[in-house]
Amino acid sequence: MPFEPIQQEKLSQGVVRQVEGLILRGILRPGERLPSERELSDRMGVSRPSLREALSALQDSGLLISKAGAGVYVADVLGSAFSPALITLFATHHEAVFDYIGFRRDMEGLAAARAAHLGSDTDLAVINTIFTKMEAAHSKRNPAEEAQLDADFHLAIIEASHNIIMLHMMRSMFDLLKEGVFYNRTVMFKQRMTRSHLLDQHRAINDAIQDRDPDRARAAVGAHMDYVKAALSDQQTSDQNEVYAKKRFEHEQGR
Repeated sequence: MPFEPIQQEKLSQGVVRQVEGLILRGILRPGERLPSERELSDRMGVSRPSLREALSALQDSGLLISKAGAGVYVADVLGSAFSPALITLFATHHEAVFDYIGFRRDMEGLAAARAAHLGSDTDLAVINTIFTKMEAAHSKRNPAEEAQLDADFHLAIIEASHNIIMLHMMRSMFDLLKEGVFYNRTVMFKQRMTRSHLLDQHRAINDAIQDRDPDRARAAVGAHMDYVKAALSDQQTSDQNEVYAKKRFEHEQGR
């Protein structure tokens, strides 16, 4: 018979499973510092020896790292998503930019539809709160702040889709975007018309999700990513034209 005696779970194993779940769900993020040992033991209702045993096991599994004199942190579990050689290829070949946008169009369209259908009221409140911040930042004309909120908005939608694999995969993709591997989104926010169009597109996405309309949410994401693709293509053409314009200018000065 396939039955075995029930054994009571050790407290340390309960701690391990809870921390694993928080990392898996993206609640604890790479690089985030855990509370002090005293605070953790109080919050989780376990003794310090049990907590230390659990933290040690989580470090052995590579999910946590301990920094001398600084505390315990969530490990960079996303760091191995792409090899350094592949990241360099992404950064040096323009076709990767448009493949990246196409990938995001498909994945985020699905995520927006799932968020509209499966997201909890709290999930949708988070998305709406970030969009409200985007509206406030729009009047400040701070491209860096707008770019960060843009990333936060899209990641909040992915989190609200409640697909763990998609969450971690897309987080790794956004980390590369933040580092300017695919393109520098801050440049896009410097143009007045582009900024206004982007805000309107994010509003359409947010409205569709808040209305719990999956089809409209997916279509709004598609329209947004199509606009980003066209804007980046125009920017690349403009940059290339400027290179030749400077050459002509230098040639004329030398005549």
